[in-house]
Amino acid sequence: MKFRMVFLSMVAALVATPAVSADAVRIGFVTTLTTPAGAMGRDMVEAANIALDHIGHKMGGKDVEFIVEDDGFKPEIGKQKTDKLVKQDDVHFVTGYIWSHVLLASRKSALDGGKFLISANAGPSPLAGKLCHKNFFSSSWQNDQNPMATGEVLNAKGVKKLYVMSPNYAAGKNMVAGVERTFKGEIVGKDMTKWGKDMQLDFSAELAKAKASGADAIFVFYPGPAGPAFIKQYEQAGLRGVIPLYTVFTVDALSLGRLQKAKLGGVLGSWNTMFWAPDLDNATNKKFVADFKAKTGRYPTHYAAQSYDAIMLIKSGVDAVNGDMDDQDGIRAGMLKADFPSVRGTYRYGPNHFPIQNFYLRTVKEDANGDWFVSHVSTVLTDHQDSYHEQCKL
Repeated sequence: MKFRMVFLSMVAALVATPAVSADAVRIGFVTTLTTPAGAMGRDMVEAANIALDHIGHKMGGKDVEFIVEDDGFKPEIGKQKTDKLVKQDDVHFVTGYIWSHVLLASRKSALDGGKFLISANAGPSPLAGKLCHKNFFSSSWQNDQNPMATGEVLNAKGVKKLYVMSPNYAAGKNMVAGVERTFKGEIVGKDMTKWGKDMQLDFSAELAKAKASGADAIFVFYPGPAGPAFIKQYEQAGLRGVIPLYTVFTVDALSLGRLQKAKLGGVLGSWNTMFWAPDLDNATNKKFVADFKAKTGRYPTHYAAQSYDAIMLIKSGVDAVNGDMDDQDGIRAGMLKADFPSVRGTYRYGPNHFPIQNFYLRTVKEDANGDWFVSHVSTVLTDHQDSYHEQCKL
């Protein structure tokens, strides 16, 4: 009981907002704060609060009201919380959203309510294509893009046979589609495992199949608590040094802390692809990473990086109209320029309002202090655009 009281106090501290005037810029933030996946959501909120600190909690000369809601890892709750932000709090922007199925369930509530919807993580293919909307923006990527970069890495490293594992939901299907789109070799096995509140965390059967498949490499997408579980079992199955591991959204600052404490060195030297790394060499990223580490004692995740950029993207739109929140056309035009200090460096928007940006190969290594982190290695895709933008009729 004592642990739960402390935990709830931490959540309350994250969502607490100061009293501001009715003329404030109101931003709603929907993410997962409870359940085992809550660490990711809390990471996102920490980063958004750091961004607000960096801008003095001001946009367009106005105070910012920041309202955080917990989706509980459930689409129906995410929609309810989005409805609350739109109808009760009358926010101008709704952002956050870790999960594709939660974002898809919530999008109509925000967009039909006349609000701007900015995804700070989830990038389901329908929203990049046929369901694109003039008031929807992404500060992250489209789901297929990171695994597409991984496919190119696999080709460059001479991998001919690949075993694929992913949870069976919207984002998982996109991730598999992405790597299949660019990988030129043979998929010798594929497992789509159970997801949701009763997600599969025992991968022993799948790993045995992978070991027997003759695969040259394993590709996995396992975000949240599934990531450390998979990495631990990968090492226990004796696959470290036998079948190289390539991941997307599986190895991050949250999982690495747990893996390092457990001394699961199998993750060191593993490969992943991403639009960002904590050691990217630009001034905004250096300040963000330093301030995040000072506040939390660890490296930020990509969830945090995207949330930081979401706040800065919103600010660029509000600044463009000098705080005139009725000028949606002006706000939209301001955000489309992507003219703000991003942790990823310079990028631009496609016609579907998804970023056109670089993707990098990263590896897990130890820093000078002995902490494990994901480090930039090389650029895999330059100025890369998602595969669905031509389906968008904006």
